[in-house]
Amino acid sequence: MSTRLRFSYSDLHQTIADGVKKIITSDFQFDVILAIGGGGFIPARILRTYIEKPLIAISLARYHPDEPPSEVPHKIQWVEGVNNMITGKRVLLVDEVDDERTTLAFAIGELLAENPAELGVFVMHNKIKVKKAEFPDAVKHVFVGKDIEDVWVDYPWDARDIIQHELDAAKGGILEVDEAEAKAAYRN
Repeated sequence: MSTRLRFSYSDLHQTIADGVKKIITSDFQFDVILAIGGGGFIPARILRTYIEKPLIAISLARYHPDEPPSEVPHKIQWVEGVNNMITGKRVLLVDEVDDERTTLAFAIGELLAENPAELGVFVMHNKIKVKKAEFPDAVKHVFVGKDIEDVWVDYPWDARDIIQHELDAAKGGILEVDEAEAKAAYRN
């Protein structure tokens, strides 16, 4: 058995809207939104609804079915061809969750090589736990939609049965589930 947390799409949309208020009231005026895929795609697109800036994407992976997470993410899609949207620009990097910070730290390190003028980070959820990396001094702005406990999050975009997911989220979202059941219902 493991503890799983499920949010509805409306919960997530509201969390992003609340995070946008923090961004708007800050002094960070960014030029472009950069989504980390797969989990950061949907939060970045919702964020763009509130702050109309160009949206580009990179894709990194740490997880592969039936294998433990890798310590170093690998690039699936990077910014070649859109470097002009990053070099010398103020970039807001978006991901769904700051868990161990492995993926964020990798993405930030790689992005700094593209010489952005300024780099900020928005995560929809921050797991309250010790991270494997600190944000470098180059990251001047970190925005969090919501702090959450350190449990596995089943996001709706990973659900194979969205109706059941939404029903679970409506009941409070915290579930004790069998791992085999969880793998059958979700990609992870």
